[in-house]
Parts: sequence; structure tokens; C-alpha cells
Amino acid sequence: MERNGSSSSTSAGIIEHKAYARIGLVGNPSDVYYGRTISLNIENFWACVRLQPSSDLHIIPHPTHDLVQFTSLSHLVNRLENEGYYGGVRLLMAICKVFTKYCKEQGIHLHSKNFSLSYDTNIPRQTGLSGSSAIVCATFSCLLDFYNIRDKIPVEIRPQLILNAENELGIVAGLQDRVAQVYGGLLYMDFNMESMNKHGHGNYIQLDTSLLPPLHLIYAENPSDSGKVHSTVRQRWLDGDKLIISSMEEVANLALEGKAALLKKDYTKLATLMNQNFDLRRRMFGDAALGALNIEMVEIARRVGAASKFTGSGGAVVAFCPDGPSQVELLEKACKKAGFSIEPVKIVPSLLNEIDIATLSTSNTSQ
Repeated sequence: MERNGSSSSTSAGIIEHKAYARIGLVGNPSDVYYGRTISLNIENFWACVRLQPSSDLHIIPHPTHDLVQFTSLSHLVNRLENEGYYGGVRLLMAICKVFTKYCKEQGIHLHSKNFSLSYDTNIPRQTGLSGSSAIVCATFSCLLDFYNIRDKIPVEIRPQLILNAENELGIVAGLQDRVAQVYGGLLYMDFNMESMNKHGHGNYIQLDTSLLPPLHLIYAENPSDSGKVHSTVRQRWLDGDKLIISSMEEVANLALEGKAALLKKDYTKLATLMNQNFDLRRRMFGDAALGALNIEMVEIARRVGAASKFTGSGGAVVAFCPDGPSQVELLEKACKKAGFSIEPVKIVPSLLNEIDIATLSTSNTSQ
């Protein structure tokens, strides 16, 4: 399978696409509040979708993630308590619906051939690494290539369509994850209200991935549900809560400062911004909402002098060791002792191919 926007195809017409886990470096969760973020795609974890021509349209359940056969009633109950009620099939179906509806509204012709969709993923559940949106994003890429309309749906529009599919299922989130997974690489995003209202998307700039220092991913095997974190803060923001509004503005400004720090490779500043990002989140959401396990992952890094923050809404942490390998070794030992997994972050380059780039507006360019 090729990494970029072009799909992997065989003589049988099979199309495969991967979408990768996402790390929010600075600025999240201000994307839900007309803010700014910097995110990156990582090779460590991914979702893969395969589309194969078939006589009937067939959505194939995953043997593990869409399990419907159990050894006992207690097995079923334990599964639901740990994994929830739904796997990936609903995600594949939702994006098919949204994709078809959008094409019909835009007058984009779709041929009448059918296909089978299947998926696989190794993105850990409930870690704030955008596992659900990765499945939707990879499916969307397969549909673009199956119908040969990659040139007809602008790159900037695609993240919103992916989010629309998740909204169909009651998933509440912002655009950041979907933008990162559509574009790939390292991305600065500005979701200012004027651009969002006028164009339906923000301003997105791809940055050179070589600007990043070495980063590490820390995650728990049994994290809390990252989907519950936004709820009360969102309502308080809508209600005009001054603390939430001012704090979200501060978080958004961290991304602006983060972009400047990366361009200068000022990693001391970047470490400060990462820590500030988490501290502001903690002030807004409170410890009860963030969860003791999630907070411990952040603090375990800080105790060895590393900068750390959530990758998303909880369940995983991105850490930066400004003092280098000796500090990384201390962090690895501390994580192992606490029972957390830790691994070096592997960056995904840009996923856009020439056809994708040709659809971009001039305001959304690389830097």
C-alpha cells in the first residue's frame, strides 16, 4: 500500500487506503471553539480500509471489532463494558451515506458499480488518537478513487464530510483530527470564525516535518472514554462562561506561538507551550473529567523534566524530553514502572498527491 493520496490497486480493481493516528501537539481542544491547533500524523498506529468490486454492495464486519458471537452472557457484557456497543461497520456505512448525499447535491456523477468494504485498525481504543475518524477517512479515500472523483471534491472540504459522517452517529468533535488525517504530515490549522462561516473550513498550512524534535507517545492499556470530555465545557462556552472563553483563546494562541517556535526550532519554547496547553485544559475541565489515570500519564513525564500534554481528549500523552536521550531513558523507566506503554513517535509525511494539491485554494499552502 502506498502512503500518499494515491491508492494501492491490483488487477482485480482492489483499492486500499490507510489513515493514521493523530497527535495534537498544541492548541487542542480549541478547534471546536474557532481556535487554532498544530497536529501531526504518526505511523505508529493506523486504520486500513479495502474496497473490492463486487456484485452487491457489502459492508464486511471486522472479526474482532464487530464481534457478534460470544462464549457466554458474561463475555458479551464484559465486551460491551470495555468496548461499547459499536465497531467500525457503522462508520463505513455513515461515510457511504454522507459521500453519496454530497455528490448528489453537487451534481457529481457516480457510476452504478458495487463494492465490498472491509477494514482493519491497530489504533488503541479510547486513547484520543482519532481511531474512529481514521476508519472514516480511509474509507472516504477509497470511495474517491473507486468513483474516480478525487479531482472533484476539494481537499479542504473533505474533513467536514468525514466529521458529518461521525455526527450521524452522535460523535461530537471538531475538525482538527479529520484535517490532520486528510492532509498528513505536520499541520497548522486556523479555525477562525470568519473563514469557517465564509468557506466552511479553516486555513490549513502544512509545515516541514523536519521542524519537529523527537517526541514520545505514552498511552494506557485501559484508558477512560475520551468522548465524554468535551460535554460540560462546550455548554459553558455556549453559555458565555468568561473563564472558558478566555481560556480557549489562550489555548488557541499557544498554537500561534507554537508555529513560530517550530519555525525557529525553539524547542525550549515548545516545551513550555505544551505544558501550558495541558494546564489550561486542566483548569477548564477539572480533574474529575480528565481522570486520574490520564493526569498521572502527564505527571509521570513532568517528574523527569519532560514536557507533556494529551494527544487528544485523554488516554494518551505526547511527551518531549528537551534534555535528550538520558532523559528519555528516565521517562521509559518511569512509564514501565507505572504500567504505561511508551514509544518514539514516527511522523507520517504529507498524504496529498498531485490531484489533491490541484484542488487546494491558494490560501492553503505548505510552508
